[in-house]
Amino acid sequence: MTSISGAEMVDWNLAVATATRFVRPGPEVSKEEARAVVAELRRHAKASEEHVRGFTRMIPEGSEPQDTPVLVVDRAGWIRANVAGFRELLKPLLDKMRERRPGGPGGAVLGAVGGKVTGVELGMLLSFLSSRVLGQYETFAPATRELPAGSNGGGRLLLVAPNIVHVERELEVDPHDFRLWVCLHEETHRTQFTGVPWLRDHLEGEIQSFLGETDVDPMTVLERFREVAQSLAGARPEGEEDEGGRSIVELVQTPAQREILGRLTAVMSLLEGHADFVMDGVGPEVVPSVAEIREKFQQRRARGASRLDQALRKLLGLDAKLRQYREGERFVRSVVDEVGMDGFNRVWTSPNTLPTKGEIAKPADWVARVHRKSES
Repeated sequence: MTSISGAEMVDWNLAVATATRFVRPGPEVSKEEARAVVAELRRHAKASEEHVRGFTRMIPEGSEPQDTPVLVVDRAGWIRANVAGFRELLKPLLDKMRERRPGGPGGAVLGAVGGKVTGVELGMLLSFLSSRVLGQYETFAPATRELPAGSNGGGRLLLVAPNIVHVERELEVDPHDFRLWVCLHEETHRTQFTGVPWLRDHLEGEIQSFLGETDVDPMTVLERFREVAQSLAGARPEGEEDEGGRSIVELVQTPAQREILGRLTAVMSLLEGHADFVMDGVGPEVVPSVAEIREKFQQRRARGASRLDQALRKLLGLDAKLRQYREGERFVRSVVDEVGMDGFNRVWTSPNTLPTKGEIAKPADWVARVHRKSES
């Protein structure tokens, strides 16, 4: 990160150190069990490639898309990977905030202090999230010595082994079926980005446009991180609600950003809903207990956890992500029912054929725009 007088807006090393210090311990497993879980997840990830490609028909038979690595990681590995991704993706925004910092020694002190404060608070957020993520396709992953990534800025697929074991035990489902079920979802994301070459650049362009439109005082952002940290520490007084119910994302929205965010929300709903649709579509053939897993997992999603967990989900915008799963899956299912899988796959033709936020809610409008217009 570019710095002034050595002071960064975010102390990334401190973020990693804080997150790994506060991360919850994973489930108890022996070394032999851990090795067996890692080996099985790697096998399932490889097997999922064929299942997902055959079901989605996104990648023509005989063609080989850009390869991206599959990494089985622990919670600390997930933290390191995400800090690297945040550092890369947020650079334009943090550079802009740095430029607004007062000049002279006072500004450098503010940068140094603010960077450490934000590093600690980002670390606390990541420690909270690191025990909840089962898998993740890192689209904008920079390669490091410990964490390889695809060539030319390609991504990597992370499977968080301790979290998968924790959830399969919590739900009391068949562990082998559950591990394959998770891999099917995450492999779908990998197929989306490796099978649609323009998708990564399109998303990155939208995100950078969103960040480029941000015009917010650095101390305001620090204050919002502080509110999250207080929630994590249980410091918010009992009965006091988050002011206005705003999420971190909502804090930095301008009118232009709201337009961009609407497009991003539609794309993310499509990607998440498509992954859920594929996971359930492939499941009955290869995951014998898929119906039980899906029912219990949906109950877990809807149930949430403690009051603290619910407050944090709202503050971080995670409730919106849960809606994306549901609305996106309904969109994909409705379109496939009407025009078939090949008809649905027109969605991947170009950015112009991606659904709008309104079309996610009304799939027939997308069919009318993309199909009937092209047929007339």
